Amino acid sequence: MAVLKTYARLWPTELDLALPLFTELTGRPVDLRFAFGDLELATVGDFLLIAGPPQAQLPFRGQSATVVVDDLDAARATLASHGAVELTEELTGVTGRYLFARHADGSEVEYVEWTPEITAKVLGPAHGAA
Repeated sequence: MAVLKTYARLWPTELDLALPLFTELTGRPVDLRFAFGDLELATVGDFLLIAGPPQAQLPFRGQSATVVVDDLDAARATLASHGAVELTEELTGVTGRYLFARHADGSEVEYVEWTPEITAKVLGPAHGAA
């Protein structure tokens, strides 16, 4: 199992207001942008912006990071071997399979295995679908 990318999570209320700053800071375009319930998410460089009303953000504010892995099943086994507890069943969304876990130290992290198409779009064709 390999970590392909990690994201620092940020919590703006207005995505369109936040994105210009992060595209300029990183010198990168928006990689992904999609709706997730009442939230709108976008990735720019190593930032994941999770925009929306505070009450919609609240259930996700406990997770300190999003970690993209090449194999969610292997990540699950590694997490379990180090005392992590899965907080959710495996879920599927527009970017792929994911779950939330609490590490033995108490930190909470989202783990995602992107679809090949998303992997290729964000990391380049050598990493995903041709």
